[in-house]
Amino acid sequence: MIKEYLHINKILDLDKWKRLQDSLATVTKLAILTVDYKGIPVTSHSSCQAFCQNVRKDPELLPYCQKCDSRGGLEAVRLNEPYVYLCHFNIIDIAIPITIDGKYIGAVMAGQVKLADPEKGNDLEQIVTSKNVPMHDAKMKELQADYDQLPVMTYEEIVKISNMLSLLCNYIVEEALNKNLLVEMFEKASGNQESVNLSTILPGYSIRNIESIKKEMTNAIADAYLKNSPSDTESLNPVLQPAFEYIHSHKSQQVSLKQAADLCHLSPSYFSRLFAKETGENFTTYLAKLKIKWAKQLLEVTDMPVSQISDELGFNESGYFIKIFKKFEEITPALYRKYIQES
Repeated sequence: MIKEYLHINKILDLDKWKRLQDSLATVTKLAILTVDYKGIPVTSHSSCQAFCQNVRKDPELLPYCQKCDSRGGLEAVRLNEPYVYLCHFNIIDIAIPITIDGKYIGAVMAGQVKLADPEKGNDLEQIVTSKNVPMHDAKMKELQADYDQLPVMTYEEIVKISNMLSLLCNYIVEEALNKNLLVEMFEKASGNQESVNLSTILPGYSIRNIESIKKEMTNAIADAYLKNSPSDTESLNPVLQPAFEYIHSHKSQQVSLKQAADLCHLSPSYFSRLFAKETGENFTTYLAKLKIKWAKQLLEVTDMPVSQISDELGFNESGYFIKIFKKFEEITPALYRKYIQES
């Protein structure tokens, strides 16, 4: 079925891809892992460093690593370019989105290196911060020898390698997709003397369904991350722009009114009055509606579990997320997705 090709593991021969990934890891000195558009690994790690291997073996630290992979990939999708960031141990990691016709299908996660020019790291985002600093400090002390053995690169070298991997991976995936679709069409049409078209390849489908499938083939996959950007608020008072920009670039955080006011160098009371005047809503309601808008987009274009969407948008727990979603949409997230898929 054509929809199968919306998944990276259906497009690529993963055994051959893993051999290529191993070679790239050896040449670039980066650890490399490939994940699908949900952040689930479709290959094992290539050249995973001893420090990171031992960190990932710790059941208390593994969730931090997994969250770094997930959020790094999503941020790369939002930017539509390789995203260089710091993990929870301040090690350089890279998320390289794999796209087809501009649509996200997965990512290459690379990195596990230290900066030769540490001052360059001051501008990089630490995408996940520790909630248990003593635990991280103890693990760092325990694995100091492994940490000292991590490869060292300049920031410029990391950026050049990131761009090269992005061009190479996307080219290979697009070529594989074209080949797979042609093979499927040939196999389904073989033995049929009629000209090859969607009507003969997909017998029994209505014209409407065929047009829908043609659209799927053209788009490959719906965007797996949010389309909103800070530019949505450019018409509002520029004094508020720092808060809006922070909210849009930190979707997994629950930003408080005081935090937003501090970003704008305003008192909370004045910020609150100005915000309500510009948006027509108080800060808390506006932020909740915005997060539900983002949640609807994720429900529509991905099959991420509701619990993961809740986590990615910074809700404390999925039950609270469902409650807020139902408050504004009068329906649960699961039912919303079901109706969207059936419409």
